[in-house]
Amino acid sequence: MASSSKGATLLTSRLKYLYLAYLSRPVGDRAIYRTIRRRNVRKILEIGIGTAGRALRMIDLARRGAPGETVRYVAIDMFEGRASSDAPGLSIKEAHRLLKATTAQVQLIPGDPRTLARAANALQNQDLVIISAEHDDAALAGAWFYLPRMLHADSVVYRETRVAETLVPALLAPSEIEFLASANRRPRAA
Repeated sequence: MASSSKGATLLTSRLKYLYLAYLSRPVGDRAIYRTIRRRNVRKILEIGIGTAGRALRMIDLARRGAPGETVRYVAIDMFEGRASSDAPGLSIKEAHRLLKATTAQVQLIPGDPRTLARAANALQNQDLVIISAEHDDAALAGAWFYLPRMLHADSVVYRETRVAETLVPALLAPSEIEFLASANRRPRAA
């Protein structure tokens, strides 16, 4: 009886993954879900959490991929500090309430991408980094310098772009990240 229950759980888990990886909406997130499963992702950093729907799905996939291992999720977001009340988003209290239920170790950091300047050293060895399309080049300029120190050799970084009202995560090559980091290097003190 116990083995049939375990088999049903494994089948349910596999079907959920297949749905997210190949049929879910938005279509752009499918590549992220496949990356989580294929790379055995345990540490996720999301810059711009939005309504937390994707965060919940990513954490669930990472948790199912290696039961018993700790999943760490960090979100940097403006939360209540959003400039426009029209932009989709959550308060930090709402985000914490939603994400706490996942059993992942969750850290929510209020601020824009420049917040990486003070958080980068504590956020090392991230497996997956997702940068929301809500952050343009100007907002990210101060963050690129700090990103490489947060990554390891197998880290994956996606930056969302908007293509005809659709969000598409673009995979950034390590050479692109290094270029952006060096192009946005902080000037040395005189």
